Amino acid sequence: MARHELSRRELLTGAGILGAGLAASRLGLAAETPEQPPRTAEDALARLRAGNRRFVEGKTRHAHESADWRKMLTVGQHPFVTLLCCSDSRVPPELVFDQGFGELFVIRVAGNVIAADVLGSIQYAVRHLATPLLVVMGHEECGAVTAAVESLDGKGREPKYIEALVKLIEPGLAQLPRNLNKKARINAAVEANVRWSMKQLAELPEGSWALEKKVITLAGAVYELGTGSVRFLR
Repeated sequence: MARHELSRRELLTGAGILGAGLAASRLGLAAETPEQPPRTAEDALARLRAGNRRFVEGKTRHAHESADWRKMLTVGQHPFVTLLCCSDSRVPPELVFDQGFGELFVIRVAGNVIAADVLGSIQYAVRHLATPLLVVMGHEECGAVTAAVESLDGKGREPKYIEALVKLIEPGLAQLPRNLNKKARINAAVEANVRWSMKQLAELPEGSWALEKKVITLAGAVYELGTGSVRFLR
């Protein structure tokens, strides 16, 4: 008989589903049937796209939100994607991608900037949760990015802690065109900032190794406030 080796993620996935089932049984609950967790970055990205499409079309399922499901998650978490997003209240990732409890590992910070605590959270997700996909998502009309653009133009000054955050964004805007109107320039800056965060992650020794070994796939995205659509960057 041939011996089949299981990957760490397959073991985690199996343990998670089995654990959830056992928990439901012990609690006397009717277990909510889970979708098969995405095994690859491509599958994870496809699930995000499908969820966002439902959100845009007003056909959200609101799956995996019930009290029974939340109780099953007490045995552990197995999210299929790590998301670095802005803190903006208009961009709640679980709603934008129509996902439920335990499916997204979300790191939120104004301007989706790269800082030490953010890196620690990302490393935890990669090392201990084995998420195959990492998405950096900005959004239109981002206040932190707008502050960075105004700072570069010499038009604004923020209190010191906001200023420190702005300084993390500014290097990624060095090539920002100046011949655009204000709205277009801010939107161009939002995309540039996403790419800047991605570049920083990819150039870290740990990030470079993880990408080279295909431990994780890195993707960028921009959320459109008016339409609710997420545009993934190429």
